[in-house]
Amino acid sequence: MRGSTRVFAMDRANTRKPLIGVPAGVLEVRRGMAMHATGERTIDALVALADATPVIIPALGDRLNPADVLDGLDGLVLTGGVSNIEPHHYEGAPARFGDVHDPKRDSTTLPLVRAAVDLAVPLLAICRGCQELNVAFGGTLHQFLHEVPGRFDHRRDRTKPLDWVAKPAHAVSVRRGGPLEAIVGGCKAEVNSLHGQGIDDVGCGLDVEAVAEDTTIEAVSVNGARTFTLGVQWHPELMASSDPLSRAIFAALGEAARTRAAQRR
Repeated sequence: MRGSTRVFAMDRANTRKPLIGVPAGVLEVRRGMAMHATGERTIDALVALADATPVIIPALGDRLNPADVLDGLDGLVLTGGVSNIEPHHYEGAPARFGDVHDPKRDSTTLPLVRAAVDLAVPLLAICRGCQELNVAFGGTLHQFLHEVPGRFDHRRDRTKPLDWVAKPAHAVSVRRGGPLEAIVGGCKAEVNSLHGQGIDDVGCGLDVEAVAEDTTIEAVSVNGARTFTLGVQWHPELMASSDPLSRAIFAALGEAARTRAAQRR
């Protein structure tokens, strides 16, 4: 019986889906009542396209040890959100009245980014997450991208439903020979656009993987990363049901996570 139990445990470990962490944001749903939450579309995409089990990471800041958390995970996804990174993290201008921030998320995700890269944990960073990746590597942000001369207004049209604005909005040019081109299968792609901020100075050690026609940086990767590490300014999770590129991005993350899971076992 003891030998049979050991074989059963090994078979179960070999068939277990990879665990992908998703740091939460803190939302005040009622005065004095906060919740740690993340978007359902990202969770659905991880289950359906990455064939993974999502694990929501609470925004505990310095009460959370990044290495301890990542030791039990096979991947990490940094999502978009309703808030922006507090500008003091990249020596930006003071926030304007009405700007929405989430300091608990910042103090959780920024250390997780560097730890994930150092520990070769597969990483996909989406929208705000892409900006977190850049800031974690010492980069800066345009706080009001639409006010920069020559730039498009990349913000979401809030008069229209989410499914409408989630559709492709503009083209991006993809760097030849980079990890994104391997996923795209070419040097052009169509992406959606729902962000008010964007990368200004690129973080040290990051490569620009895609730019929009107005020169806005749309994707970055970590130079010399030992596993899948990609930040995209658009929202592939919102087009995951039908867009081949979006599906391929999550599939690539899932494959990298399965490789890590096999190595950990």
